[in-house]
Amino acid sequence: MRNRIYLMALASVMLVGCGGTPPQKDAPPAATPVSSAPSLPATISAKRGGFIPEGVEYDTKNKRLLTGSLAEGTIFQWQADGNLTPLLTDADLKSSVGIEVDEERDRLLVCNSDAAVFQGKVAGQAKLGIYNLTTGAKIAMVDLAATDTGAAKDAKHFANDVAVGSDGSAYVTDTQTNVVYRVGPDNVASVLYRFPATKGLALNGIVFHPSGYLLVTGGANLYKMPISNPAGVTEVKLPEELPGQDGMLWAADGRLAVVSNSQNRMVGLKSSDDWATAELAGEVKFAIQGTTAAAVGNDFYVVHPHFMDADPPSVERLTLP
Repeated sequence: MRNRIYLMALASVMLVGCGGTPPQKDAPPAATPVSSAPSLPATISAKRGGFIPEGVEYDTKNKRLLTGSLAEGTIFQWQADGNLTPLLTDADLKSSVGIEVDEERDRLLVCNSDAAVFQGKVAGQAKLGIYNLTTGAKIAMVDLAATDTGAAKDAKHFANDVAVGSDGSAYVTDTQTNVVYRVGPDNVASVLYRFPATKGLALNGIVFHPSGYLLVTGGANLYKMPISNPAGVTEVKLPEELPGQDGMLWAADGRLAVVSNSQNRMVGLKSSDDWATAELAGEVKFAIQGTTAAAVGNDFYVVHPHFMDADPPSVERLTLP
């Protein structure tokens, strides 16, 4: 993880997102009441570096900020003073990437990958770790790549981000094969859809919409995928080119918040035609490369992994106007 070329590959390819709470059909999602949101500082710098956080989520049930680690796999609670408290450690967890809090079912879903895939020496992996949200106890470790029987023999895998559907199914993107997996409530995995080979696609962030479709990022593009007919996927017409789309999550007011890891900004998107097209609905910029964000009340905390330097990672509070 110390190798500069390796970190450059990580910074440019392996960036993730978290879906957050989806909006209710025909209505914006319920916001975390301001009174129940913790009093967190505007910026929290970790007490140490080297763990390279990617996914970040806010657990409203237990009122804690959670983050993963590309270098260590461990899921941490990020304390307000910058200390990191392990929520769970698992020998099977190599690189924790996108994470998703499923409070309704008291689960934490973790994309389990192997960051060494970007060194070109291993095939990587795509697994989904399912843990008890409150205790951190492991419920299941699902091998997603093992279900991808249509992949080339020399295919590489990297589970990137995860979203939860209304029935408890999980949907996971694989950046290397451009596959979206489905893991049912019974923890059985399957390939939901494989995108056609497209240069620079690299699937990344994913969110679930209760009307029965997924929104998935890939490069500068955003796609709408009906779950009942994934082959009917369409590209969402965006108001402008949005390169580096990474973490996505639903804002309290129903906007889709998208973090750009290449432009150092978060943009708000809204749609008046069920996400056939999208309109720009606010933006906020930040100085240090960010990958994804967690919603806390009406604000967001974007994570700064610090791929390219030894500075401690941090999270920064943003307000999307």
